Amino acid sequence: MILPIPTQPLYYASPSQLHFSALVTEVKGQRVALSATAFYPEGGGQNADTGWLAWSGGEAQILDTQKDKADKTSGVIWHTFSGDTPPVGAEVRGEVDAQSRWRSMQRHSAEHLLAQAFFRLDPKFAVAAVSMRSAECTIDLQGQPTEADARAAETLLHETLGRRQLQLRNIEVPEAELGAYPLRRTTKVSGKVRLVVFEDAPLEGEVGQFFDVSACGGLHVPWAAMALPVATLRTERIKGDLTRVVFVAGEEAAEFLGRTYQASKALAATLSAGPGDLTARVEALRRSAQEQSAQLAAAQTALIGHDVAAAPAEQIGAVMLRVLNITDPALIPMALSATPSGEVLLVTTPSGRVGFGSASGVHAGELLRSAFVKVGGKGGGKPEAAQGQTEDVAGVVAVVRELLSQA
Repeated sequence: MILPIPTQPLYYASPSQLHFSALVTEVKGQRVALSATAFYPEGGGQNADTGWLAWSGGEAQILDTQKDKADKTSGVIWHTFSGDTPPVGAEVRGEVDAQSRWRSMQRHSAEHLLAQAFFRLDPKFAVAAVSMRSAECTIDLQGQPTEADARAAETLLHETLGRRQLQLRNIEVPEAELGAYPLRRTTKVSGKVRLVVFEDAPLEGEVGQFFDVSACGGLHVPWAAMALPVATLRTERIKGDLTRVVFVAGEEAAEFLGRTYQASKALAATLSAGPGDLTARVEALRRSAQEQSAQLAAAQTALIGHDVAAAPAEQIGAVMLRVLNITDPALIPMALSATPSGEVLLVTTPSGRVGFGSASGVHAGELLRSAFVKVGGKGGGKPEAAQGQTEDVAGVVAVVRELLSQA
C-alpha cells in the first residue's frame, strides 16, 4: 500500500507569500496534489485560494483548493485545475491570486476585530455565526444589538486601529493552557489549538496588550489596520433571536464607499446640492412631496364631490339613483365616499370597472352581485360600497335601473 504524501502548508508560516515551488505528488482527474503549497484550502469561514501553476511544457489555472475530505488524516491538499495536466514528479511554480487572497484576509481579520468591538461594547453581543464568502460579510450576534450599537462598534474599531499598532501573532497552545488567554469565544478544538492574536506592538518600556484572541484556522493580515476601512452596512433580525450585522472591509470597503460617494455626488448635483447636504435636501423634497400629495388629494376629493353632485339624479321606485362616468378607476373609492345621503351612486369607467355607493337602505354589495348575475362580471363589497369588473358597462346600468324599480 502506497501511503499518500502530505502537503506542506506554506500559508501559515507566511500568509503574504504568494509564489512558491513544489513537486507534483499525485494527479487524479482534474485535481493535483503538491509536496508543498501556498494555496489556502477552504476552511475557517474563509474561501479557498485560486491562482495558477506553471511547469516546463505546460500551465494550468487553479480553480479551487481543498483538504482531502476522504482521508482527513492524510494531510493532502488537492488543487482543482483547468488547462494542461502536470506530470507526477514535475517541478511546478505556483502563484496565488493576490487580490483574492488579500481580500479574503481583510474580510476575515475585520470579522475578528469587529466582533471584538461589539464584545467590548457589551459582552452579551456574542458571535453565533459568521460568513465571509462574498464582499458583504456577516456576523450573527446574540443580545439584539441595534443600528446605534453597530455605529458605536464601527467607531470603536476605527479609533482603536487608527491609534494603536495591532499586529498579528499566530500561536499554537495545548488545550489545557487556553485559560491563560482571553478568548472571545470558547472553542471545541482539542489537542493543539491555533490561536489568532491581534495585540499591540510593544513600545519601548511597555508590554503589548491583547485586543482580540480567537481560535481560528484562517489567514489574516499581518497588521490589523490593513483591514481598514470597516463599514457596517445594516443590521437584520434573523431566526433564533439573532441580529445579523452586514459589513464590508479593506479594499472592498474602500471601493464600496468610493462608489457610494460618487453616486451621492452625482445625485446631489441634480438637486443643486453637495453630498453633505443630500440628506437635508432629500428630506425637504420629501416633505414638499407629502404636502403636494395632500393638496392634490384634497383637490381631487373636492372635484369628484362636485362631479357626483352634478351627475343627473333620477327617481327609480323609492330610490334616487345617480350615474357618473369617470376615466380613472383609481378615483372610484373617492367618488363612492361622496354618495349623497339617501341615494344610490353608480360609477362607471371605460375600462369596465364599476362601483356602487349606497347611502340608503339598498345593499351595495348585493346589488352589484345581482347585476353581474345577469350581465356577467366579478366583484363584491359591503352594504355602503362595492366594486367589480365587467365587459358590459351599459348592461350593468340598465340592469341596475331594472333591479331598483323592482325593489
